[in-house]
Amino acid sequence: MRTSPGTPSLPDAHTQADTPVLELKNIHVRHAIKGSSLFGKETVYALTGANLSVAAGETIGIVGESGCGKSTLAKTIVGLQKPSDGTVLFNGAPLWEMSAEHRRTEFGRNVGMIFQDPSTALNRRLPIRRILRDPLDVHSLGSGASRETRVRELMDLVGLPPSAADALPTQLSGGQRQRVAIGRALALGPSLLVADEPTSALDVSVRAQILNLLLRLKSEMNLAMVFISHDIQTVRRMSDRIVTMYLGRIVEEVPSALTPGGVAHPYTKALLSATPSILDEINPINLEGPVPSAVRPPSGCPFRTRCWKATAECSDEMPPLTVRSKQPLHTLRCFHPIGTNDAAPAAPLSA
Repeated sequence: MRTSPGTPSLPDAHTQADTPVLELKNIHVRHAIKGSSLFGKETVYALTGANLSVAAGETIGIVGESGCGKSTLAKTIVGLQKPSDGTVLFNGAPLWEMSAEHRRTEFGRNVGMIFQDPSTALNRRLPIRRILRDPLDVHSLGSGASRETRVRELMDLVGLPPSAADALPTQLSGGQRQRVAIGRALALGPSLLVADEPTSALDVSVRAQILNLLLRLKSEMNLAMVFISHDIQTVRRMSDRIVTMYLGRIVEEVPSALTPGGVAHPYTKALLSATPSILDEINPINLEGPVPSAVRPPSGCPFRTRCWKATAECSDEMPPLTVRSKQPLHTLRCFHPIGTNDAAPAAPLSA
């Protein structure tokens, strides 16, 4: 765990320098819901076969449309969602084989989360001082004096003026509230930080400030970070690797340095084409039709119903995982990956 002056002393959870801070192995999350018949039930395939690892000082960006499984993945990472199948490893130890007390102390203290909307993530009745101190109080860390010292340190760390300590969240701007949320997430000196759409509820004018703050904190504290967003250009800027999700599956994992030219999955290419860039020439790719149902996903490749490169082969089976390079890691699931000379479709194609 990373600490700074004033941080209460916590046990160091790291076991080996080369062990990922977090690792997901073949994670499945399924939810049973009421079906169309009177007594029948159906299954939502929220996450299917997810594999992911995050090292200290590394940022993994998760991108995809609404309903692709990003939030389920985030809940699984921070321990709010127990997988139906698969293994979550934290510093090499299986998370769900730990006792509840061990998960609270060794995992809960070492994982911080920043939520999408600071207006709802913060208790509007508590002053900022209490909000920042709350994690220290919950875990009974340090003395009262050391906790107050830590609160002042956190406010300085995230760029809040001392006068904000006695303010209520409603008295602060959106950007300041998100700084409070970031400070709270860092209160215990975590080794892993999960940021779930941390700027989507903010004005454009303050988004860059928050993103720059996260980049600085990651560098200074050597944090492992999972950054989740629907905006692939923001993910590209913030991350070392980009993970593309579609209908609960990871379909491509590509180094940010290789985008946009090195992207090989048609869906990742379509996401890149949907956001403007002043640095790269972009030919928009229009995908026709909605994302299929997670209750009745299509056979084979889940993206085939909207993909302009799909063939009969794509409906027969799920494409196997292909490793395009190991250093840096680039993997994808696609029978017909895009090459550097492939042109985008000239017009929207039907499913």
